[in-house]
Amino acid sequence: MIGGSTAERELAELKPWPNPAPAITREERLARLAKAQSLMTTDALIIGAGASLRYFAGVGWNATERMVAMLLPKRGEPVMICPRFEEGSLRASLGIEAPMRLWEEHENPAVQAAQVLAEWGAGSLAIDPALAFAMFDALRLAAPEVVMVNAAPVVDGCRSIKSPAELALMSQAKAMTLEVHRRAARILAPGITTGEVRRFIDQAHRALGADDGSSFCAVQFGEASAYPHGLPGEQKLQDGDLVLIDTGCRVQGYNSDITRSYVFGQPTEDQLRVWQVEKKAQAAAFAAVKPGVLCEEIDAVARRVLAEEGFSADYELPGLPHRTGHGIGLSIHEAPYLVRGDKTPLQPGMCFSNEPMIVIPGEFGVRLEDHFHVTEDGAAWFTPPQPAIDRPV
Repeated sequence: MIGGSTAERELAELKPWPNPAPAITREERLARLAKAQSLMTTDALIIGAGASLRYFAGVGWNATERMVAMLLPKRGEPVMICPRFEEGSLRASLGIEAPMRLWEEHENPAVQAAQVLAEWGAGSLAIDPALAFAMFDALRLAAPEVVMVNAAPVVDGCRSIKSPAELALMSQAKAMTLEVHRRAARILAPGITTGEVRRFIDQAHRALGADDGSSFCAVQFGEASAYPHGLPGEQKLQDGDLVLIDTGCRVQGYNSDITRSYVFGQPTEDQLRVWQVEKKAQAAAFAAVKPGVLCEEIDAVARRVLAEEGFSADYELPGLPHRTGHGIGLSIHEAPYLVRGDKTPLQPGMCFSNEPMIVIPGEFGVRLEDHFHVTEDGAAWFTPPQPAIDRPV
């Protein structure tokens, strides 16, 4: 399971993923718009380029300094705000039908948006929480009479509950990343660098058909594993190093994010003990998941396990320095969160990471990260958790 192969051999065996999950349909996007309208307490909503615009309109564009946005009235059809020179590209990307208001490079797109709001008689507007401040400020100046509020309750209220189609896309992405983890463990050898492993992981994700290879990749050897997001620079693998690999990919925009921790060689008693406590905390968090349980309680359950095993029950080290988990979907980190203070009740269809990392300063860290979705009576793993310290998959 660990070592004994080469990158060339593993890559040669990889082929595009069989039976890929179907794309999100136009009908599902229209249902999302209708749900957003049902949740709105304002006359209109604006969604800027980014994950939420992909969610509602099918447009997988990243945000830039140019406003590309969707205006949605409380009742009626959406309107797209778009640079004129991007009209053709936007029409080709749209997963819904919507008229466009086009602006030239020298014009202020916020004025176009304000005109649409005036035509609708909108006195209030919910702002996409991911919209750049410069765009919000331009809207505020262009429509000073419009009351503007945070649209997070609407956006999160829609995006946090995944449909069967979304779960299928996420299941594919996570299964692909788990296969990459399996093969990455097999290419390890003394002296291999973290950069070589990252490059292999990206190539493997591409070979399986991920959107753009790895969406991110962290490879940490030895003491670097004691830093949740690693250290700068390259490391070379040595016998006895704890290996921590955290990576993911996207399938039609939907994310995976899986971490594996294991030892290259024979684990020490300390490494084995910490790994076993990590496994216990992750399992306890999963077992506590039920509809209606508050998000913060899942974090508290994991911390109680750590406290019972002699680690900090708070954020001090050695112990767990961050939250137990995060929501995931079209964004790799999205609301709600498994963290103290998040009192969101769990609902069927919510999806989370489960990663109560244990850090031993100056020595090593162990993070087991897998993802689950909330069901009617508990939780279901997307992919099986790591079974043993010497078996990544």
